[in-house]
Amino acid sequence: MILDAARAAFARLFTPEFRTVFVKTLGLTLLALVAVWFGLKELFDWLALPWIDALLPGFPAWAGWLGMIAAILAGIGFALGLALLIAPVTAIVAGLFLDDIAEVVERTDYPRDPPGRAVPIGQAIVLSAKFFGVVILGNIAAMLLLLVPGINIGAFFVVNGYLLGREFFEFAAMRFRSEADAKALRKRHAGTVFLAGLVIAAFLSVPLLNLLTPLFAAAMMVHLHKIIVASEIRST
Repeated sequence: MILDAARAAFARLFTPEFRTVFVKTLGLTLLALVAVWFGLKELFDWLALPWIDALLPGFPAWAGWLGMIAAILAGIGFALGLALLIAPVTAIVAGLFLDDIAEVVERTDYPRDPPGRAVPIGQAIVLSAKFFGVVILGNIAAMLLLLVPGINIGAFFVVNGYLLGREFFEFAAMRFRSEADAKALRKRHAGTVFLAGLVIAAFLSVPLLNLLTPLFAAAMMVHLHKIIVASEIRST
């Protein structure tokens, strides 16, 4: 079930139908990541430079070995911070473009099924903002667990697998049902959705390819939602 949905989603990524959505999603994701990078740098300069000035009076802020070490550590910290923020940034992007992705998948792969309805833009923004906060908190916890040998990588996959799986599945389900019904459907199949979220987390962990996470995750969850609903209908 999950592998079928993942294969179908990956096969759809580079088709002409996805090209327009791909360009918009990738462009916005890159812009958001660049903005986050500069935001982190400005925050560091605002917090750290006064201390460096105090320790190196009469010298430029980045002069001397202390400034060099601070610059290196800051660069490493920015890179780690950016890596941990890819998940929430892709969630925000997906909230804006999920309906475009879902429409392509539904139209091309399920032409005989009734089409879903777009989630109202206001509701999509609110849900994306709420999820952004949840993922930030989850990734802060995962970052702290990086200091604990043996569970650091597992923490990344568990946190992102659960959160990304939950959010993308509920978005896909809400095209056909209310938010409450979407949550109920997800809870009935929590194990399946979590395992699918682990696949998304694995996709997210691949450099460069992870910039396609919104497209892959949204398409995969549209397929998974269709499969789950069909299985429930057969079982009744």
